[in-house]
Amino acid sequence: MYYLFILAIGVERLVELAVAQRNTKWSLARGGREFGRDHYPVMVSMHTLLLVSCIAEVWALNRPFIPWLGWLMVAVVALSTAIRWRCVRVLGKRWNPRIIVIPNAPLVRDGLYRWVRHPNYVAVVAEVAALPLVHSAWLTAIVFSICNALVLNVRIRVENAALGYARPTRAAHEKAGSITPIGRIRG
Repeated sequence: MYYLFILAIGVERLVELAVAQRNTKWSLARGGREFGRDHYPVMVSMHTLLLVSCIAEVWALNRPFIPWLGWLMVAVVALSTAIRWRCVRVLGKRWNPRIIVIPNAPLVRDGLYRWVRHPNYVAVVAEVAALPLVHSAWLTAIVFSICNALVLNVRIRVENAALGYARPTRAAHEKAGSITPIGRIRG
């Protein structure tokens, strides 16, 4: 059953990539500029290896399904997936796993973006930790949570700079209503 769950997540990722490809064409046709191309293949590889590692650890190390943990993690994965698709809906054609900025397009401040600059990444952090733990693959959860933190550290800096958040002040942060931490981003 867990293998089918991981397969379903993989299919969902392929749907995301199809939406992203369509949105990339739309954004580039409107003069969009891509940032952070170097880390994008690393991010895609990490997410692909996460799915493979979920299956490999459960199979190779005979990880058990622990009902109280597994069902809780299924709920976390479901909630994080719902949040990610809500982000896709709010951003519309501007949503993309690539960082593409359309000149003079206003920042989106609707939905979860009213309170959090990067709600999609909050959902991804939860999902990367929870998905392996559905079937108690704790090594995969630890390793990929660390890898995800490293990738997001780079990605959020690049995205913030691309969107003009490079040097947020406390006043600008409070004006935006964001609850995310502020800090200087080194150029």
